[in-house]
Amino acid sequence: MSKAGLVALALGLMMFMSFTGQCHGALQFAKANVEDKCRGVVSCADIIVMATRDAVAWSRSGRRYDVRTGRRDGLVSLAESVYLPAPSISVSDSIKAFAKRQLDVSDMVYLLGGHTVGSAHCSLFKDRLYNYQNSGLPDQNMDPALLTTLRAKCPQNATTGNTADLDQNPSSALAVDNSFYRQIFFRRDVLKFDQDSASDPQTKVLVMNAAFGSSFPYGFGQAMVKLGEVQVLTGSQGEIRKSCHVVNNPENILSALNVN
Repeated sequence: MSKAGLVALALGLMMFMSFTGQCHGALQFAKANVEDKCRGVVSCADIIVMATRDAVAWSRSGRRYDVRTGRRDGLVSLAESVYLPAPSISVSDSIKAFAKRQLDVSDMVYLLGGHTVGSAHCSLFKDRLYNYQNSGLPDQNMDPALLTTLRAKCPQNATTGNTADLDQNPSSALAVDNSFYRQIFFRRDVLKFDQDSASDPQTKVLVMNAAFGSSFPYGFGQAMVKLGEVQVLTGSQGEIRKSCHVVNNPENILSALNVN
């Protein structure tokens, strides 16, 4: 099998195992196969970006988009360095957060489409089901049928971490398409931010076009390309890791953190 074929096989197996809850092991498997044929050439960062692209393309209704390679892996990975906006964030604050990463409002709305195959823990939206904004009542903007469904999945006093699909169209929960946006306009959205995006004047038209127009496949692909190029390491920065879960030389971590 050619080098390209082995890379494709590794990525394909990686994505299959990712959907079955074995993402970390799948990444390691892909990296090992790539290293066997192209030692020290393909970074873990590039493997993740390419695998994501292929997962989108292989999903029902997904569209392939081109990505650039040449990323290098970081020497430090700290949880406290990762910023993920809370689902309660306002649309205006979210736009500002994306702008700091050179992503505009259009990118933000199309990246929201990642929720088409996502899920959320009950803790992230339980307030909408029982005590929205401390009113003692559920969110009146939520479809009553969805409210009943989510309450059954997320009992008020439950201690387990159940989840719910963010795309509440059962036939589309694993397809990268615009069904998720349509559910918002049917008041069948799970997260508050998703609902707000359909009514806020800064995003309403974009969300409507994504839901009922034909802009989503291209717009989502281009937004993913831009996201994949945020704060990347290239050239002599970082390293090409031999194993994705650990740096090549632990001493480099101290150097990167400026620790003597």
